[in-house]
Amino acid sequence: MSLTDVSADTTPFFSDDNEGEGPTGNGVGSPPPEEEESASGVSDRRAKVTVVVLCYINLLNYMDRFTVAGVLPDIEKFFSMSDGKSGLLQTVFICSYMILAPVFGYLGDRYNRKYIMCVGIFFWSLVTLASSFIGKENFWALLLTRGLVGVGEASYSTIAPTIIADLFVKEMRTNMLSIFYFAIPVGSGLGYIVGSKVNEVASDWHWALRVTPGLGLLAVILLFLVVQEPKRGAIEARPEHTLHRTSWMTDIKALCRNPSFFLSTLGFTTVAFVTGSLALWAPAFLFRAGVFTGEKQPCFKAPCDNSDSVIFGIITVVSGILGVAGGVQASKKLRTRTPRADPLVCAAGLLLAAPFLYLSIMFAQASTVATYIFIFLGETFLSMNWAVVADILLYVVIPTRRSTAEAFQIVLSHLLGDAISPYLIGVVSDSIKKSDSYMWDFRSLQMSLLLCSFVAVVGGAFFLATALFIEKDRHLAENYVPSDDAPIIVPKRGRSTKVSVSSVLI
Repeated sequence: MSLTDVSADTTPFFSDDNEGEGPTGNGVGSPPPEEEESASGVSDRRAKVTVVVLCYINLLNYMDRFTVAGVLPDIEKFFSMSDGKSGLLQTVFICSYMILAPVFGYLGDRYNRKYIMCVGIFFWSLVTLASSFIGKENFWALLLTRGLVGVGEASYSTIAPTIIADLFVKEMRTNMLSIFYFAIPVGSGLGYIVGSKVNEVASDWHWALRVTPGLGLLAVILLFLVVQEPKRGAIEARPEHTLHRTSWMTDIKALCRNPSFFLSTLGFTTVAFVTGSLALWAPAFLFRAGVFTGEKQPCFKAPCDNSDSVIFGIITVVSGILGVAGGVQASKKLRTRTPRADPLVCAAGLLLAAPFLYLSIMFAQASTVATYIFIFLGETFLSMNWAVVADILLYVVIPTRRSTAEAFQIVLSHLLGDAISPYLIGVVSDSIKKSDSYMWDFRSLQMSLLLCSFVAVVGGAFFLATALFIEKDRHLAENYVPSDDAPIIVPKRGRSTKVSVSSVLI
């Protein structure tokens, strides 16, 4: 079998778990299978267990990503950082994640996805553990290790949704994706909660970074033993072996000519911008608001008061669960009325989130309770996008381009979204600050965070534009017919010239 044999049950990079091997016979001594395998080559029971494992790893990814945000006041105190440097911690990680996503997208469309994820997660766990031993004179080392963490996360986030897409179709796929994306807000919230609590108990923020590596090694073991590589697209009406695999550049050109994919990616970019800003800065902003109003004491000695991180983490978990579930259910009900339901739900989520985010920022100096309520409502509406955007990508892109599409979406959404937003908010805050006082620490960050509401409105507009093209692009993906108009060589004035078959066979 050649390395590019697309009709094989699995692509190479070792062979996987006896995939594609059915019963050799029904004679004596050949017990009947306990459960019939689907067209994907994976039994229904194992497919569901696979989703559980993938959800656990996704939760762990986001838990690790936001542990740093949960102990940010302590890290700022430890390294004596400005707001710009604080934002750089998240930006470096996202940039690494973004740059490596296309590499893993390319590999994920061509080689064994399970083993790629195992290697990436193992590397991510080791690097995270290494980052917990950095001293105060080596801030550059913390930046470096946070950047390398992006290797593991890129290897997983790019590929995992495509495995779910190859295990389920239609409403079952939407349900499984919603479960998968529940892990984003839950993991993010746990990052704040676990990070701040471990820091409080150990009186050292370094210990907060030592929780996820062990859990990451467990994830590798589960991934290796439980997950089975499904056949790409076999469960759908258009299985992979009926589609011609095209070059990476051809895939990219096709994706750029797909308005539903491109516009929804721009819409999702605004979601990434807003969530990236809030994820890093919301706990620090709430702490500064408390110091400004006199409700909290300034942080002179570690550990700092991280109670806001715990509360924000709980809000993130609950609002995320409600938002993801609400988005999926709203999409299901609206689909009975219009095929444009998905982008309309995403647009509504962003347009409703914008005013509540604005109110949460402006009320921080007047009422802590009101601020928490508005943050909760804003995050709930914002979270309506996660599973629905993923579903849009999977049904407007053909199976052989999905990992590449995931990578493209990750690159663009992070490049213009949360790769720049934490650092941008920090830089704007530093530029607005007129003096080194508690009042200006709060006011400058407050004014810079107002940018999130404006970006959310722009995102709603992108999803409304997506609704104009979604029917046509879904139809084209479902009825995609690869061109057989292959070039042949025809002599022309003593030279070989490539012309299409159709131009000769008139």
